Amino acid sequence: MRAAKVWVIFSIGVGAGTAVALIYGPRIGVKTCRWLRRELGGAGDHFRDTISDRAEKYLKRGKLLANVAAETAAATYRAARDASPM
Repeated sequence: MRAAKVWVIFSIGVGAGTAVALIYGPRIGVKTCRWLRRELGGAGDHFRDTISDRAEKYLKRGKLLANVAAETAAATYRAARDASPM
């Protein structure tokens, strides 16, 4: 099993265990729900920002690679056209 897969499974287990501990902990249910909503609200924003930043980075890299490929193809076409006896 790859190390990344092990860490994903481990993280899921830790998250599930934490959720169970918070739900069944000594706090009153309403207070726990409010606390979870408050704490996890910021985590969701952070997760969205991180995903957005990575997507933007990969999109820029993809555009750059597409431009390089297009320029290379155009240069190859021009070279072949100029070398053609017609």
